[in-house]
Amino acid sequence: MRWIWIDTFVDFVPGQRASAVKNVTLAEDYMRDHFPGYPVMPATLIIEGMAQTAGILVGHAKGFAENVILAKIRQAEFTDYARPGDQLRYNATLEMIDERGAVTAGVVEKNGQPMGKVDLMFSHVNQSEKPIDLPDHNFVFTEQFMTLLEGFLRQSGKEKE
Repeated sequence: MRWIWIDTFVDFVPGQRASAVKNVTLAEDYMRDHFPGYPVMPATLIIEGMAQTAGILVGHAKGFAENVILAKIRQAEFTDYARPGDQLRYNATLEMIDERGAVTAGVVEKNGQPMGKVDLMFSHVNQSEKPIDLPDHNFVFTEQFMTLLEGFLRQSGKEKE
């Protein structure tokens, strides 16, 4: 199963920045066990939401021609928890991109207030360099991710970018 940790994009400036939101709900399966009686969204899933937001920004900059793989979490700090009813906003900025990879800086907001930073590094894996055990197709940018981005670009009139 592929888990998507963003609900929709709210800003997308190609090659510069992207923002996506995630509405935290009690209906999410992980809330039942993390933690019983005081459900919170695990920090690892918040990091993954930022990685998905930033990864799509990086992938778009390269025309989605290569798989973009999370290579390193440079920094992940949180000052609060995300609980059911909260809305998270992932604000990713592209700091550097070249043929080998990319670096992004991110701020996570909870209900409009900063609650953390997530800075990431990505690697590009093209078909000519891919390790033997990776699939031949682009397994990162699935139809689910592309639908999220295309829906926002269509609504905002930016589909030509």
